[in-house]
Amino acid sequence: KFQCGPATLAMALGWSGLQVSPDILAHEVFTPALNGSYQSALIGATRRHGKLAYLINERGDLFREIAAGHPVIVLQNLGQSWYPIWHYALAIGFDLDRKTILLHSGTTPRKTTALVVFESTWKRRGHWGLLVLPPGQLPATGELVDILPAVVALEKVDQWHAAIEGYTAILNRWPNSLAAHIGLGNCWYALGNLDAAASVLRSASRQHPKEGTVFNNLAHVLFEQGDIEAAERAARQAVAIGGPLLDSYRQTLIEIQTGKADQTR
Repeated sequence: KFQCGPATLAMALGWSGLQVSPDILAHEVFTPALNGSYQSALIGATRRHGKLAYLINERGDLFREIAAGHPVIVLQNLGQSWYPIWHYALAIGFDLDRKTILLHSGTTPRKTTALVVFESTWKRRGHWGLLVLPPGQLPATGELVDILPAVVALEKVDQWHAAIEGYTAILNRWPNSLAAHIGLGNCWYALGNLDAAASVLRSASRQHPKEGTVFNNLAHVLFEQGDIEAAERAARQAVAIGGPLLDSYRQTLIEIQTGKADQTR
């Protein structure tokens, strides 16, 4: 009772390749005072388990994701606005000819529900839907501006390997994404793989020769690798490009020049 949140998240995680029991997830997402689970708790747990949490809020996007093979956690109000009965279910299929949707709901697998009924209950919570994806598998819907924050959020919970998969997938779809290049470089740097970080940032510098942040970050990595001359060149390039972060670029250059001077003493 009241455990539809952990149960539904367990199903979605299981589909994504990670088996976690609802009992374990209950400790992460269930709020006893609420007799339920907040949406933010499901999103946070998804990210902590290294999976991509991506929100949708339109009926067309729901159908497109299911058609792409992506189950979607949906939040319904099975009661009324004045007496809500919140319920999470997993949407796994639909039949537009028969006007039905297929849900794993409560203890009922493959529950066939009339679309008009589902739409009414789903609409009462603002068409809230959550995708739980392997980080290397991007949503079928949404543009770069929508998907990128979902990968950035993995960085924020130190899921570096998952974020690397996500950024790599983004670059496969949008090869010129500056943010994905910088994010990927940051992740390799956080993992201590300076060679990989430098390689990503060099590639980014060729694609984005007027972006000072790329050269500034590259300068830091090269300096830590001990390539002082190359680090100084990159830092000077960042300063020459300038922009809102010019003071930061100048500080990087000063630090590298100070380190260079110390080496020669």
